[in-house]
Amino acid sequence: MTRIGIIGAGQLGRMMALAAYPLGLKVRFVDTHADSPGGQVGDILIGALDDGDRLDELASVVDVVTFDVENVGAEHIDRLAAQRPFLPPPRALSIAQDRLNEKTCFTDLGIPTPRYRAVDTREDLDDAVSHVGIPLVLKTRRLGYDGRGQRVVRNEEELEDAFDALSGVPLIAESLIELEGEVSAIAVRSRGGEVRHYPLSFNVHEGGILRWSTAPHNDEALEKEALIYINKILEAVDYTGILTVEFFIENGRLLANEMAPRVHNSGHWTIEGAVTSQFENHIRAVAGLPLGATTPRGYSAMVNFLGQMPSAPDVLALNGTHLHDYGKSPRPGRKLGHATVNADSAAARDEKLKALLQLIEP
Repeated sequence: MTRIGIIGAGQLGRMMALAAYPLGLKVRFVDTHADSPGGQVGDILIGALDDGDRLDELASVVDVVTFDVENVGAEHIDRLAAQRPFLPPPRALSIAQDRLNEKTCFTDLGIPTPRYRAVDTREDLDDAVSHVGIPLVLKTRRLGYDGRGQRVVRNEEELEDAFDALSGVPLIAESLIELEGEVSAIAVRSRGGEVRHYPLSFNVHEGGILRWSTAPHNDEALEKEALIYINKILEAVDYTGILTVEFFIENGRLLANEMAPRVHNSGHWTIEGAVTSQFENHIRAVAGLPLGATTPRGYSAMVNFLGQMPSAPDVLALNGTHLHDYGKSPRPGRKLGHATVNADSAAARDEKLKALLQLIEP
């Protein structure tokens, strides 16, 4: 029986564990808190994610290690990878941990991105402005997600405040895109190199946090473009597991924003909306099992619940709706759960999505 170690016991780890158990696999977590969502479905080794001894303990009781968070130090990744298969591979994680590494990877592979420049000093910022232009987005290179560590600069007067707010750590300046929309591509690659793709999902963010997604996003040209780009990354880093790449749409073409070397919020719809969920396919891939079909089951939408959960009876009263409560305590902006809706047509799906959104946005 394959035993899978997961660094991080958040909702992503919890859903990976729920996908693993029907396959006869065992899961063990490392996390800083005993009450993390993964603790509802598996044992947690309590410790910091940079606690080498605790990570060594995890490696000693599992056959393969994966993760649901990306902020694991390189020295610990290398240490784990020397003891057990660490999947997705350490190189993919090191790329995704740093926005400059990420953009450089895209550029090297011929994947278009917004214009960008590294910013370490005030002089670098002036150079970035001359290359990137204004408006721009100033971001921390590491540890920024869900809109954290970012400041939009729309004129020269806002430059100083943005730099003062974020300086002290390495930064990156990126051109601010006039968006037509945002989509994410999700693919899975097995240990043997087999690749399967989920259909594109269309994503809507509020305050930098994903609010809702719909899939499949039926745009053949964008789908073809996205497959080419994500396949380049999978091949370049000899990837295993689920990979997500988020794209901006500008003038009918894709610009790569960022990649996530893990299961992703925009793929939650696959639990009920695809033949094999992203979570099960990730577990299959890292465990060395055959991949499952990624075919969609009709049309789906996913809504995040942020800050507070809606009434469960109200959600479940909506026909074709599935509720996922992560069991987390309420906090402003915190992802507490999600719901998905399924339908036989895009129009019917969108009506159900509208009804679901009205529960949280009356």
